[in-house]
Amino acid sequence: MLILRDAGLGLTRFDQFQKSLGIAPNILTRRLAALTEAGLLERRQYSARPPRHEYVLTECGRDYLPILHALGAWGARHFGGGPLSALVETGSGRAVEPVVVDRATGTPLDAMGLELRRP
Repeated sequence: MLILRDAGLGLTRFDQFQKSLGIAPNILTRRLAALTEAGLLERRQYSARPPRHEYVLTECGRDYLPILHALGAWGARHFGGGPLSALVETGSGRAVEPVVVDRATGTPLDAMGLELRRP
């Protein structure tokens, strides 16, 4: 999730992810490969000599970002204790509180009577 968060913030290069996350190179390599294989990131070569690659969000990865924001808001609401980053609207700078809604009605899921059914 943290790699996808960083990719959503514009980081694309291995060293940027490593510096941001403080993660061992071998672990980062495996996680980037897994996210690429899962279709959340795309690996693109940006230098031929030496060969270097960057990792950018795919459509699937971009579709995940609102879920990540909702998880972050949930964590901040229930477990946050210190200074946290805030999701803000770019144009106005207004803080945004993410919620999960039904696409058809715009109704927040927590305001609906829901049950999970097997197909």
